[in-house]
Amino acid sequence: MKKVTILDLQKMKDTGEKITMLTAYDYPFARLLDECGVDILLIGDSVGNVMMGYDNTLPVTVDDIIYHTRAVVKARKRSLVVADMPFMSYQVSIKEAKRNAGRLIQEGEAEAVKLEGGESMEAVIKAISEIDIPVMGHIGLTPQSIHRMGGYKVQGKDESQRQKLIADALAVQRAGAFSIVLEAIPLELAREITQTLHIPTIGIGAGINCDGQVLVIHDVLGLSGEFRPKFVKQYVQLEKPVKQAVNDFIREVREGKFPTRNHSF
Repeated sequence: MKKVTILDLQKMKDTGEKITMLTAYDYPFARLLDECGVDILLIGDSVGNVMMGYDNTLPVTVDDIIYHTRAVVKARKRSLVVADMPFMSYQVSIKEAKRNAGRLIQEGEAEAVKLEGGESMEAVIKAISEIDIPVMGHIGLTPQSIHRMGGYKVQGKDESQRQKLIADALAVQRAGAFSIVLEAIPLELAREITQTLHIPTIGIGAGINCDGQVLVIHDVLGLSGEFRPKFVKQYVQLEKPVKQAVNDFIREVREGKFPTRNHSF
């Protein structure tokens, strides 16, 4: 089983082979996704929403990401492991950004980090890349900026936003990022950015023309309750069978049907 590296991702873009990325936050899911052949496992700050119950990603800390990254790494054999840099872990200063990126690599054992922002984060991406930590960029709808954006809204609809996102993408590439996530931007704009950049683009709500796609695993499996953004495809609905199993357990325990002799020593 060949280990995926950032060089492999570049080759995939160059040859037109699509890249797959899913979030993972724990050992069991990381093992399953890795065995299925997912190219990148992202320990996203979305852990705050799907695992911790927060309304947004802002409360997530570096220690939180390190904890979940270490669990994912223990299961991973093939996939590239990318850890999100959470809110305020890279915005204060370049020195602090480098230190926190280093913690995710050293303590979390990630192989790359991801951070949000375009032109405004060019110097930060450059500084982290220059100490040999691979950086994945992220532009468009950036969840850590929801208060400025007024919520989770599609970006790049008007011409000024379109030009800004193109400039952001070029800045991320110029700074040395090995790839970039495009979130919630119009399909044709994502196509233009993908064709313009020489590094891979990974879309989420950005259409089919990106070099790869990413989704949150809980959305894919139907474990996110009523939260169903337009860009999410729910491949299976696991809430019902999980609830059924739990209800069956409760009923059998209360009725004295479990455990049986077969489950006893």
